[in-house]
Amino acid sequence: MTVQPEVCGGVWIVIAAYNEGAVIGDVVRPLVDSGYDVVVVDDGSRDATAARAREAGAAVLRHALNRGQGAALQSGLTYALNRGAQVVVTFDADGQHSASDVPRLVRPVAEGRADVVLGSRFLEHAAGVPVARRTLLRLAVVFTGVMSGIRLTDAHNGLRALSRRAAQQLDLQLDRMAHASEIVDQIVRTGLPILEVPVEVRYTPYSLGKGQRAGAAARIAWDYLLNKLFS
Repeated sequence: MTVQPEVCGGVWIVIAAYNEGAVIGDVVRPLVDSGYDVVVVDDGSRDATAARAREAGAAVLRHALNRGQGAALQSGLTYALNRGAQVVVTFDADGQHSASDVPRLVRPVAEGRADVVLGSRFLEHAAGVPVARRTLLRLAVVFTGVMSGIRLTDAHNGLRALSRRAAQQLDLQLDRMAHASEIVDQIVRTGLPILEVPVEVRYTPYSLGKGQRAGAAARIAWDYLLNKLFS
């Protein structure tokens, strides 16, 4: 697999992972083969996540305790920026995302058309989204629109590209999954240009088993609201 050099140079892929030893190698390998620098933040896993990621070619950071995806992404962002990243792409660890989608996120940043490019599964691939998941995600879009004042088609897609100046302005405080809304909130406040592009999200029994349930979504919203009230 190859991509144009102009969408590889200076690009770091940040992957937050917790007990993803079964799939993380298959997630990392295509990214490394495509020419990207990859850092996996092992967020206190109890399995072989760190070893499998390292074997596949990623740099690996480890949290001694499980702190949540927001904290892991912040660690990865800081690591990538300290190593000169010009574009940072966040990428899920469960196999839902495709390395072939990375260039379409990075290119608008590399061309100066946007500082933040958000992947959306609803621009071209909505038919593949399970009904229950689609309902939760639509509610997340409404919630994010009300709280952050931005209209998106997919508010909780983990595939994002950030320019260096956008990544430098993120300071994720919500360690658990509420960070997805927090990222959008912080991005909007920067005033930097934002773009959505279509990406594919591949649903497998494994990834669906890792997904959020309605009860978890309610707790995520509550965590986010508390942060908004007291920050």
